[in-house]
Amino acid sequence: MLTLCLTTGRSPCPGLNALANHGYLPRDGANINYDMINHAAQAAYNFEDGFYIDAVNMVFQLNISTTNQPSETFHLRDLAQHDQIEVDGSLTRNDIFFGDDLHFDATVFDPVAHDLGLNKISRKDQFVTIETAAKATKHRLDLAKRVNPEFNASVHQHETEYGTTALYLLTVWDEQQKAAPKHWVKALLGEDRIAYKEGYNKGKSVKTNKQVGAMTQAIRAVVGWKP
Repeated sequence: MLTLCLTTGRSPCPGLNALANHGYLPRDGANINYDMINHAAQAAYNFEDGFYIDAVNMVFQLNISTTNQPSETFHLRDLAQHDQIEVDGSLTRNDIFFGDDLHFDATVFDPVAHDLGLNKISRKDQFVTIETAAKATKHRLDLAKRVNPEFNASVHQHETEYGTTALYLLTVWDEQQKAAPKHWVKALLGEDRIAYKEGYNKGKSVKTNKQVGAMTQAIRAVVGWKP
């Protein structure tokens, strides 16, 4: 069963995978509905009620669910369908051009981890800032566009490319430090794991979509992103 989960029961999204790996979502990653996502995100990450409503509705609107109730549930693996929700330039997965956009790929993530400073963590250097995260994502996107002759710079890809960076940052954000602890980022992106062993806590303040939007704009400003 574990092998089955690892090969077919996960998505390209570390945050959702972590929820399943820790039992906030069904561990097999199957037949997930909106209420499950909503409750899990509140319990584990302190996201606001309704945080994922637009994303879940998009799954159903795009008709990518392969469950027996495709208008109500989906499998995590359904999210890997290319150019629907999943797009080229992931920080942790390879582009579909290279054969697999679903599973973690160390050759993709290792340079990202280097740029984020995840392999050099010290008492004086414990956090990923918005500026560092923005530059790491830009480096990854630039590399993906160079090596993938079929990189699809669609409107959807362009609009979401820094939003996903804002999402992972907010997921493990330390409000007091105004940054994300490196250990927490490394566990989430590198292992699809919530960093409980490293002292993760979801924080006292509820995290909102408005914050994701503001953080996305801040990230875009660092790299000079243009609509």
